[in-house]
Amino acid sequence: MKLTVYHLKNCDTCKKAIRQLQDAGHDLHLVDVRADGVPVASLREIATSVGWQPLLNTRSTTWRGLDPSEKSGVDETKALELMIKHPTLIKRPVIVSHETVTIGWSREPQATWL
Repeated sequence: MKLTVYHLKNCDTCKKAIRQLQDAGHDLHLVDVRADGVPVASLREIATSVGWQPLLNTRSTTWRGLDPSEKSGVDETKALELMIKHPTLIKRPVIVSHETVTIGWSREPQATWL
């Protein structure tokens, strides 16, 4: 199955997910969110599919480094703007097939793809 994986090349969790997906025989299209960015249309589709709240990584170093005014009053529009401006705010890995989107590499995404 062809999967698009939005990741960071230096993220250990992303590396583990990619390795396991490849071992399971998946054909991967890798997109490094920092180096390649995430197309706005793709980000909007992902947010529509899974919701913006689980997609926004408020535990990241990038989030902690934001000005308090940027972190206050976050709604869907503001969250998407922040993720477009700072792609490392996207929780990773985001794995997308034609009909399925998962975020992270916990038991649920593993059960979906492996």
